[in-house]
Amino acid sequence: MIRQTTIKNSIKCDGIGLHTGKKVRLTLRPAPTNEGIVFFRTDVTPTERIAAHCGNVTSTELSTTIATSPSRPSIATIEHLMSAFKGLGIDNAYVDIDGPEVPIMDGSAAPFVFLIQSAGVSEQDRFKRTVRIKKMVEYVVGDKFIRIEPYNGFKIDYSIDFNHPVFNDKPASISLDFKDTSYIQDISRARTFGFVDQIEALLKKGLCKGGSVNNAILIDDYHIVNEDGLRYVDEFVRHKALDCLGDLSLFGSTILGKITAHKSGHQMNTMLTRQLLSDGSSYEIVINGLEDTDFTEASERLVASF
Repeated sequence: MIRQTTIKNSIKCDGIGLHTGKKVRLTLRPAPTNEGIVFFRTDVTPTERIAAHCGNVTSTELSTTIATSPSRPSIATIEHLMSAFKGLGIDNAYVDIDGPEVPIMDGSAAPFVFLIQSAGVSEQDRFKRTVRIKKMVEYVVGDKFIRIEPYNGFKIDYSIDFNHPVFNDKPASISLDFKDTSYIQDISRARTFGFVDQIEALLKKGLCKGGSVNNAILIDDYHIVNEDGLRYVDEFVRHKALDCLGDLSLFGSTILGKITAHKSGHQMNTMLTRQLLSDGSSYEIVINGLEDTDFTEASERLVASF
């Protein structure tokens, strides 16, 4: 059986928020077993503790935002950091942040992978909580969908569909089986992307104030604006899979199952995890002991509270 992990040492970084444009400092700290990933807003008094769980998601507009309730201090754009934690198999960590948004860094999860690797990984004395999917669960909105079904391992099949010239000659789908996929090499470096003709409207809504070609792939009417181009020929769909992994990590446990998604985003990813948790017959906890029941009951209470 595989044991839980945390980071060995605390480590810090500075950056700006993609949407707020504000400079923030992020600190990753080791955490004890069964804690999961827990964020702390250190710029408010008292410090606000927010568990990274789908029941705490309060907004999914262009990013994933968590808070203990909609009226409490929140932390936005957690998905890339959460993807890095999940991709490197980190179960437990504390994240201190002195602002309302995780720094965007270069728009991918790679800088967070570097931080975690620099801090080191420590094996702990409890086994991982693993969830085995027992039946298919699906969330559909029009022609968009995301579903999870039984699979002996973890796999993401993701597809996108953008009516734009830049996407015409780029792969629109990807299949990532994590038994032979390197998160670091194959996923972590894929950057977020946006369109020039949407910037003005987003700024009016108070979003994307910190966006630039240094932290996103920018697309005009016909071209990619970034001089260095793409890191992968299918970087767009790879980034969507990166986001999906980060959002699904808010289920709160390692998943054995296959994800198939088409045009899904943060809101649909979150709804799938909530739908899955609300149906106890759709999964089982694959470890022994009382903590199995504790995990299931605590998750269901958290989802029911929103």
